[in-house]
Amino acid sequence: MGQPAYIRSYRPGDRAALAGICVRTADNGGDSRHLYADQELMPSLFAAPYAYLEPDLAFVLDDGSGQAVGYVLGTADTTAFAAAFRERWLPLVAGRFPASEEPPTTPTEEMIALLHRPEHMLGPQVADYPAHLHIDLLPPWQRKGHGRELMRAFLDALRAKGVADVYLSMLTANKPARLFYDRLGFHEIDVPDPGPLTYLGRSTESAGL
Repeated sequence: MGQPAYIRSYRPGDRAALAGICVRTADNGGDSRHLYADQELMPSLFAAPYAYLEPDLAFVLDDGSGQAVGYVLGTADTTAFAAAFRERWLPLVAGRFPASEEPPTTPTEEMIALLHRPEHMLGPQVADYPAHLHIDLLPPWQRKGHGRELMRAFLDALRAKGVADVYLSMLTANKPARLFYDRLGFHEIDVPDPGPLTYLGRSTESAGL
């Protein structure tokens, strides 16, 4: 009988698995492969830069065989992360995803425009919630308590760094995700003109997890 699934720190060999998880959960919680021809686009925005810039805050759910099937990634300091994204990460991917001077008209163009504008992270929520995160699990591993375990590991790591509060953004239409975050003690943050997103925050104290 194999080893049960468990939470561990990210390793460089997990990079491809992280990209796959991101792609298969990037369409409002579902598979995004039909939306973006280049399967590296969404991971270049929402997964790889976190593992590259802050690997000590990257945790994965290992299926027991060494394969990552879920992750939580983030930053302790969103302001510093946005600057590092522009200075250190964007030069690594800009050649593959060049910026355009034309307004975006397709999902791919919208994501590339976002890639070249890391300052989108710096909304008013950063004043009270300096850290932020992304968490994703492949469908077979959802609703089994693993998301809660990943979140606990991430919050504990933030708290060890002296960070008191964290935020995340999610598509408002993703109702199952909202229920998950509500169960984990997140509350809505009032952000002017949030568009299709909802912003949620919580203390890094693991009470309730």
